[in-house]
Amino acid sequence: MDRSYWRTVSLVTLWQVSASVCYYTVFAATPFFRDEFGLSRFAVGLVVTALTLGYAIWLLPVGAVIDRFGEGRTLVVGLVGLGIGAMLVAGAPTYALLLAAAFFLGSTYATAIPGTNKAIYDAIEAGRQNLALGIKQVGVTAGSGVSALLVTGLAGALFWQAGFLIAAGFALVVAGVFAVCYRGAGEGGRAEYPDFRALSRNRPYRVLVAAGFFLGAALFTTTGYTVLYLEESIGASVVGGGIVLALVQLFGSVGRLAGGWLSDTLPGEPHVRIGAILIVQALVGSLLFVVVAATATPVAAAVAFSALGFFVLGNTGVYYSYMATLVTADEMGGATAAGQLSLVAGSVVAPPAFGYLADAVGYRASWWLLAAGTALAAGLLAYAVRLEPPVDEPAMRE
Repeated sequence: MDRSYWRTVSLVTLWQVSASVCYYTVFAATPFFRDEFGLSRFAVGLVVTALTLGYAIWLLPVGAVIDRFGEGRTLVVGLVGLGIGAMLVAGAPTYALLLAAAFFLGSTYATAIPGTNKAIYDAIEAGRQNLALGIKQVGVTAGSGVSALLVTGLAGALFWQAGFLIAAGFALVVAGVFAVCYRGAGEGGRAEYPDFRALSRNRPYRVLVAAGFFLGAALFTTTGYTVLYLEESIGASVVGGGIVLALVQLFGSVGRLAGGWLSDTLPGEPHVRIGAILIVQALVGSLLFVVVAATATPVAAAVAFSALGFFVLGNTGVYYSYMATLVTADEMGGATAAGQLSLVAGSVVAPPAFGYLADAVGYRASWWLLAAGTALAAGLLAYAVRLEPPVDEPAMRE
């Protein structure tokens, strides 16, 4: 692979790591929010909802901005905003301002998936995009893992806000490096909103987006409640919970790389083979949620959560690779925005529902809820694979 390929992939992945470090600090800090502001589990879930709601609301407008001004400049502004947002969360003096700061942080993270996906699809030729997308998506889990260690590790040595401040500083440095070094293939152009009317006529794509709601609910709720669950139900320390969350992200990274490699190398029609990989990830993830609900020791929980990370957090690269077999290259921008919006919509609804069940019944019922949703996603995906993609030239070609 040539130097241009690795330059693009490396820069975009570095951006994604830094952005995710800022964004996922909120998930790692849930025990500290609860102690600092005296929150119930449901109220903790609302912090995650505020974060992801800001993300969801701004996805489509940010996509139009990226079309108009190019992903390079938009990603720089977005990363600066993420650094500011992390500082605002750390400095929030009240619960209401914490919710507002989380909303702002999520809003700036809306630049991530549309901008980085556009960079990959513009600069990397067909046949090499699945692995590139998998590598880039590792930036999400890598950043989340770093944030877990950063926030929980520094809380004992310094204060719980220290990890947020370091994440913010790192984001500002990377934004400067990205501004100087990144050269996009498709900068500029005319602002356009995605043609959702055309996409709505694509039946397998519609079913995939519906499945994305449940996949996103599983992913974001898992990362949001891992540390709190391990502390309250398993008896692990906050630092121990942070280490397990980092393991979840590490194995999620491995899952994304493995999914991208398998998507490129397995034989068969692209939409069938990639869809089958995604179905397996959803089915095994559903079973692992049941296993997690039954764990009783820190070691067993670490093993179960690591496996959960491989399948549940490892499926987003395959999700977009499968999407690219269902739509044309010209539709990929709009398809990505709607697909990501579906993932995020699940993350808006599920965390408070999970927290409410944990308060009212117990954590076991909460994990069973995620198991049921992921199993439903697998069923929807199986139906989508049976439908013939209505495109002659899919974005992801052999």
